[in-house]
Amino acid sequence: MREYLLTLCVTVAVTYLLTGPVRKFAIAAGAMPEIRARDVHREPTPRLGGIAMFGGLCAGLLVADHLRNLNGVFELSNEPRALLSGAALIWLVGVLDDKFELDALIKLGAQMISAGVMVMQGLTILWIPVPGIGTVPLTQWQGNLLTVALVVITINAVNFVDGLDGLAAGMVCIAAAALFLYAYRIWFGYGIESAAPATLFAAILMGMCLGFLPHNMHPARIFMGDSGSMLIGLVLAASAISLTGQVDPDALALFAGGERNATHAMLPAYIPLILPLTIIAIPMADLVLAIVRRTWKGQSPFAADRGHLHHRLLELGHSHSRAVLIMYFWSGLIAFGTVAYSVHSASMWIVLAIAGLSAVGLTLLLLPRFTPRAPRWAYGLVPPRYRHATRAAEAAAEAAARDASGTEPEPARPIAVGVSGVNGATAVGPRSRFPDRRKAGSAR
Repeated sequence: MREYLLTLCVTVAVTYLLTGPVRKFAIAAGAMPEIRARDVHREPTPRLGGIAMFGGLCAGLLVADHLRNLNGVFELSNEPRALLSGAALIWLVGVLDDKFELDALIKLGAQMISAGVMVMQGLTILWIPVPGIGTVPLTQWQGNLLTVALVVITINAVNFVDGLDGLAAGMVCIAAAALFLYAYRIWFGYGIESAAPATLFAAILMGMCLGFLPHNMHPARIFMGDSGSMLIGLVLAASAISLTGQVDPDALALFAGGERNATHAMLPAYIPLILPLTIIAIPMADLVLAIVRRTWKGQSPFAADRGHLHHRLLELGHSHSRAVLIMYFWSGLIAFGTVAYSVHSASMWIVLAIAGLSAVGLTLLLLPRFTPRAPRWAYGLVPPRYRHATRAAEAAAEAAARDASGTEPEPARPIAVGVSGVNGATAVGPRSRFPDRRKAGSAR
């Protein structure tokens, strides 16, 4: 575990330190597209954050290759080199897209070629373990086609969910953490060395996302762009393929009491192989809904719109940060709930805990718009934006009450409205009989 932690920390540090210079390079290179109708941000923000994430990937693989307990992954398997080859190709196409806005079909072709590069070097699905039946071997063409399909679906699922600051990086980080825990358990719990590459890939993927998140949280200073979203989608797909398509369930039969029991024991890893519902459930749902919605309207499945899940959360009245946290919650609940169920599938308390957390999530999701309001005695303990919001809300409420009652306003009374001035507020003089509603609305 110490080697994985060291690899994770190095990946985080390299990604974090590279993001600042990459941001300056993106600004100098003009990789700051104009704000589009579907965008949530209001200021031009540089892209190309995937450059820093690719640097973290290379650093993580380089460090792992020089660690005593991890270099065996590079000696006994060609999967790390396959991952690096496919990642370099998809990253290069993403960088070009962030700068020049490539056509959607060109990117789709690049995704298929990147998956084919990994398949040619051995990172492919060899069999499908089916619960209740056992291991179903695949022919070479079947395994290759299924691998390419899974890689393309995962890349586009992650790309589609990259619509809010910190959303894609955080959700992929949660999925990678759940995948790491499960792969680590198979390797060290059952002693199956073929799970080692998936464990390493998941640890590096976590480091890439964690190192980039401080720069990408709302308000974001840089976007990962397609160079980052397609990259982490490919690494996530490679981790799932390495775990489910390379690990032989017959090896688990010695520990699980038979092939069928072993297949059931590995169920949480097989589901991502067929349809990634447990690892990237939310991005997959968003992808399917987007394709159905656009096709129903007669549009291209790759046509951008504002109908994604995170856009709908904003339309419900949730703030940017709260919408992201809600998506984090559901991703973590599904991913870690599945891992917990795979460990103790007969424990009823796990099912009850998942059901209880789902009820909490639905409650938070259905709550109306909430504006944080700090009491006056807590003004010195909360950030300035909460103090200003509280005073502005009080000013708006008083103005609305006067309008409703039709009474004469009180004498001059300074009210903070949250514009520039001392401590972020400016005192306002006496109000007239007909208060300016536009100012009251802006203060809100």
